Amino acid sequence: MGEEVKVFGAWGSPFSRKVELALRLKGVPYDYIEEDLNNKSSLLLQYNPVYKKVPVLLHNGKSIAESIVILEYIEETWKAYPILPQDPNDKAMARFWINFIDGKCSSAIRKVAFSPEEEREKAVEEACECLKTLESALNGKKFFGGDTIGMVDIVALFIAFWLRPFQEIKGLELLSSEKFPNLFKWTDDFVSCSIVKEILPPRDKLVAHIKAHLSK
Repeated sequence: MGEEVKVFGAWGSPFSRKVELALRLKGVPYDYIEEDLNNKSSLLLQYNPVYKKVPVLLHNGKSIAESIVILEYIEETWKAYPILPQDPNDKAMARFWINFIDGKCSSAIRKVAFSPEEEREKAVEEACECLKTLESALNGKKFFGGDTIGMVDIVALFIAFWLRPFQEIKGLELLSSEKFPNLFKWTDDFVSCSIVKEILPPRDKLVAHIKAHLSK
C-alpha cells in the first residue's frame, strides 16, 4: 500500500513552497491542496487547530504543522537526498543558520514592510545587517551547504524569490549585486534550478499579490 502524502498550502506563501521543494528534492510524490486563506477549509482547521495556517503536511493520516518542523520531519522520514549535513557539528551550524533566517532575518524584512515611515530607515538598516551576515555565511559557496541545495537554502527561499519584487514595490534597495554579490548570485543560481522553478509562483501574479497584501 502506497504512502499518503498531502500538502495544504497557498500558492503565494513561501512557507508552503518550502515544503513542496523539500518533497520534490527527495522524490516524494504528494497531493497538493490549495487553501483560500480568507476562507479556510474545515480540514485545515482540523489538521492545524493551534495556528490555523498553512503549510500542513499530512502523512498517512497524521498532520504536521509549521514549515521548519515539517522540513525536519521530511528529512527524518525520507532518507533520499539529505537536506541536512550528516556531521553533528555541520548539522548544528545548519540549524543555527535556519533559526537566524527564519527568525531574525525574516522578522527584520517583515519590519521593513510594515513599519511606519518614520521608522523605515532604521528597519532597512536592520534588514541589511541580516543580509550582510548571510553574505559572509555564503563565503563564495554556491549554496549555503556547499554544492547542493540544503535546508538552509530552502528556508531562505523567500529571500531568493520573494524579496526582489517586494523591494521593487516598496522602492527600496535591500538586495543588489553591488551590495551583496555572493547573496545576489546565490538567488540567481537557486531560482534557476529546474526543480526550484517548478514550485515558484508566476512573478507577475506574485507582484500583484504582494501589492494587495501590503495595502491591507
